[in-house]
Amino acid sequence: MPSITTHPKAASDEALAIHGGTPVRKTLLPYGRQSISESDIAAVTDVLRSDWLTTGPKVGEFEEVFAAFVGARFAVGFNSGTSALHGAAFAAGLGLGDEAITTPMTFCATSNCVLYQGARPVFADISVDTLNLDPEQVQAKITSHTKAILPVDYAGHPADLDAMLEIAERHRLTVIEDASHALGAELRGRRVGQISHMTTFSLHPVKHLTTGEGGVVTTDRADLAETLRRFRNHGISSDARSRQSAGQWQYEMVLLGMNYRLPDINCALGLSQIPRLPENLARRRAIAASYADQLAGVEGLTLPTVRDGVNPAWHLYPVRVGAQRAEVFRALRAENIGVNVHYIPVHLHPYYRERFGFVGGENPVAEAAYEGLISLPMFHAMTDSDVEDVVHAVRKVLRFYVGG
Repeated sequence: MPSITTHPKAASDEALAIHGGTPVRKTLLPYGRQSISESDIAAVTDVLRSDWLTTGPKVGEFEEVFAAFVGARFAVGFNSGTSALHGAAFAAGLGLGDEAITTPMTFCATSNCVLYQGARPVFADISVDTLNLDPEQVQAKITSHTKAILPVDYAGHPADLDAMLEIAERHRLTVIEDASHALGAELRGRRVGQISHMTTFSLHPVKHLTTGEGGVVTTDRADLAETLRRFRNHGISSDARSRQSAGQWQYEMVLLGMNYRLPDINCALGLSQIPRLPENLARRRAIAASYADQLAGVEGLTLPTVRDGVNPAWHLYPVRVGAQRAEVFRALRAENIGVNVHYIPVHLHPYYRERFGFVGGENPVAEAAYEGLISLPMFHAMTDSDVEDVVHAVRKVLRFYVGG
């Protein structure tokens, strides 16, 4: 059942585990993990017994079902969310001398895909409430070299995509939406995946749906879909299965692509999991609602914001705890609550500092948010007892550090 009715345990006199007290949990609760059923295992086993482990019939079947779920005309599978981003950057025509504007509050793959194409990532600051890319900051960063905007749906809350598309139309840019966190999220009644020019998804084990490793790009444009299919297959205009069906051997390389194919084994796992997506999303939303209800008013704790017209997918549940983040993080880990931090702003990583000369202070909202961010456990296999443990531990730890 998606609904949760838990009640936080009293924590007023409890010693923290980091100080020798009894941990809230005996074993670690991770921040995220996969959920695999017997039907998933059977689906993969069936493919292992078949003639096609890759470039076979399960690929197209998975893509068709995925596209239908998000409401897009086309879905193109890739072997990771990173390769999906790279494919989208290629299809958008990014190249040497071009710029693409993106957020610093993301995993480095979002901006790395721009570098793979020889282009330059330009970081614009984020909105203080959702931690998503700020449209006004994007507008301020546009130059004659700008070719694309890469918003990220941070934690599963869609970015301000209508504003991004309006800016893109005005400047003739491509919007590549990184929806790695947001499969199933909705913005003003539209499901993520059908809104932007191209939308990329990750199918990593901690996501709403997993293929082990994998990614997808969705689009409504046939030309982009065809370019994406060729790019993932060495730039070749046909695949092995279609050539076998036609009884021919000839193939043609028409562009410089990569080997980013998503195998049938992975697609079978994804196909088995897609029917459970509505249930998984409902569970994550119930967990988020329980966190919001039971942690409201805790001193020193800032909960995520949900804007009007948005139904987040809740890949993460990021809270902000202020200047004492390092101490709170260690204390929660000692209670066996597997908190994490998402993300170190990309421009502050050593590679970006050394290559582009970032020193800190360039994106003050993102940098300030990072200093207090902690991601609480969030995955659809969490039990009500797991949720209660997280609430208990957060209240216990913050009561010590800030009197919450």
